[in-house]
Amino acid sequence: MSQSKSLTYTSYLKVKELLSLQEPASDPEEHDEMLFIIIHQVYELWFKQVLHELDKFRTDLEAGKTWDAAKTMRRILTILKTMVSQIDILETMTPLEFSSFRGFLQNASGFQSVQFREMEIVCGMRSPHIIEVHKDQPDLQQQLIIREEESTLWESFCIYLKKRGYEMEIPQRVNERGLVHNPSENNQELLVEVMKKDPEAAVLTELLVDYDEGLMEWRYRHVKMVERTIGTKKGTGGSDGAAYLHKTLNNPIFPDLWAIRTKF
Repeated sequence: MSQSKSLTYTSYLKVKELLSLQEPASDPEEHDEMLFIIIHQVYELWFKQVLHELDKFRTDLEAGKTWDAAKTMRRILTILKTMVSQIDILETMTPLEFSSFRGFLQNASGFQSVQFREMEIVCGMRSPHIIEVHKDQPDLQQQLIIREEESTLWESFCIYLKKRGYEMEIPQRVNERGLVHNPSENNQELLVEVMKKDPEAAVLTELLVDYDEGLMEWRYRHVKMVERTIGTKKGTGGSDGAAYLHKTLNNPIFPDLWAIRTKF
């Protein structure tokens, strides 16, 4: 009987396959395109891991597992800081170096990242456009539609607080563009009570604020990187580039958690 090959570092991580996935489109090949590809592939891997952790985080919340949820969110926050810091690497590429291969990207754009859109959907963001942009790829469209049927982070947190005896309202989904949940004065009053009387739940409340702030930091660094690289030019794929990204700044995903800051 033949003996199966032993698992090695290379075979376990599929290093050969991984290192074969960088295929520059420029001809002749431009040196800096390799960095551009690797950075964005690494981002997609981090998006995959964040989605993996967010799935667990929502499950932990809805099961009332405070400390499991807290541990999971702390991991997500650490990944998010790593994602932000990677922009420093991308900014070592000058506008001239980027323009040397930008034309070869054709319609490829970060705006088309399905996994980042999945992250936004889980956070409670909705826009018909992010579904429509994948009309020629029905499998990707379906992936996003399935995500839209899942609990948002806010819904899962409201379920968590209801299990702890707070009469939180799980707001009906109302918006087709932007956040699907409107702020609730009733929920804000209960959140103030949580912060004052329930230290365990208050820990999770602040971790959600950390996550919200981390996403805003990511968006800010992203838009500044785009501005310093292509200025006010249109983005690849026909997007509005930095102009579009500016519209996404300062849009909290947990407005109730920010509103209560004035109530202490």
